[in-house]
Amino acid sequence: MSVGTKANNRFLIVLGTIIMQMGLGTIYTWSLFNQPLVTKFGWQLSSVSITFSITSFALAFATLFAGKLQDKIGLRRLTAAAGIMLGLGLILSSSASSLPMFYLLAGVIVGYADGTAYITSLSNLIKWFPNRKGLISGVSVGAYGTGSLLFKYVNGSLIGSVGVSRAFLYWGMIVMAMIVIGSLLVREAPATQASPSPSAAAAGNGVKDYTVGEMLRTKQAYLLFVIFFTACMSGLYLIGIVKDIGVKLAGLDVQTAANAVAMIAIFNTTGRLVLGALSDKVNRLKLIGATLAVTAAAMWTLSFAELNFGVFFACVAAIAFCFGGNITVFPAIVSDFFGLKNHSKNYGMIYQGFGIGALSGSFVAAFLGGFKPTFVTIGVLCVVSCLIAVALKPPVGARKERKRNTEVSRRTAYGRIS
Repeated sequence: MSVGTKANNRFLIVLGTIIMQMGLGTIYTWSLFNQPLVTKFGWQLSSVSITFSITSFALAFATLFAGKLQDKIGLRRLTAAAGIMLGLGLILSSSASSLPMFYLLAGVIVGYADGTAYITSLSNLIKWFPNRKGLISGVSVGAYGTGSLLFKYVNGSLIGSVGVSRAFLYWGMIVMAMIVIGSLLVREAPATQASPSPSAAAAGNGVKDYTVGEMLRTKQAYLLFVIFFTACMSGLYLIGIVKDIGVKLAGLDVQTAANAVAMIAIFNTTGRLVLGALSDKVNRLKLIGATLAVTAAAMWTLSFAELNFGVFFACVAAIAFCFGGNITVFPAIVSDFFGLKNHSKNYGMIYQGFGIGALSGSFVAAFLGGFKPTFVTIGVLCVVSCLIAVALKPPVGARKERKRNTEVSRRTAYGRIS
């Protein structure tokens, strides 16, 4: 295969992954549907909003099995099937008239399909660019965030023009088409692509390929889970209640506070792109440590400072930026520690911190009785996780493999000079 052909193939794989990820990211427009469903069916808002918590949990749960399914049927078939499943979940939701049906269709089915396509397409793209893992992860996860931002307007327009139920129908059709079309453009990274050459290993890419079982026997797996859980809890809790914070704590009117939703989407996506690219140039865990420190400072500011328009939006922007960056950099960290060969399976284990983090913020708030004590608690967790991130080192096996590959590269270079 010529260099030009390989470059063109990789461009199509990037394009296909971006199209898929944008379609997958549209699930983050769910908050637009809450009040219209309440108005139409007369349900409690809190009961309707549980749907998205179920979606998030099912998304994370699906990542445990996505890698094994990919091994059996291949990436293209799996992502296409996930796109059809996700689209059908939304399309059938247009006919749902009870909360249990929404929990099943828009919650379990949509979330499971989304998580399956998300982690397999992301891991595959990283394998195609082993020397630019942070940047390429930022492109993929950034597309996911961009999908939520664009469809905020698409779905908002659909709800206003055809009603909330038919909006599900058209949303499902559009997303199904996007994911299936994207799946046709991707190709699985060859095994040689996932195993860098000695010269690439010398640049820091030579890592022992851990199986899930081997990874779970290292302390690093559990410490990374704690860090990821904390990062997800802080961002996801803020996303869910940001408008209420603006009204109740900063004294903003409802419309002004609602603008924070768009700000979160913008800074979340920006953080994915900026910190993803930056992580290829600096120590990734120290970068995560810095973002957690900034998040802790912003959380405590929301707790103790006298909030006004500027302070409120600065804190929201900082937390969203750091959250977007953290969930972008983490796939690369997992590959740095445990290799690329089993990346989707290994990252699927760590990714459970997302699902648990999505639920934990609300439970902590209910237990402690309000926003401010929850922010203080999250700030403390961020500081603890920051210290873990700064001190954490790769597993001994990964360090030995990197050292061995570096030595091979040095001897090869010496032989050429001789």
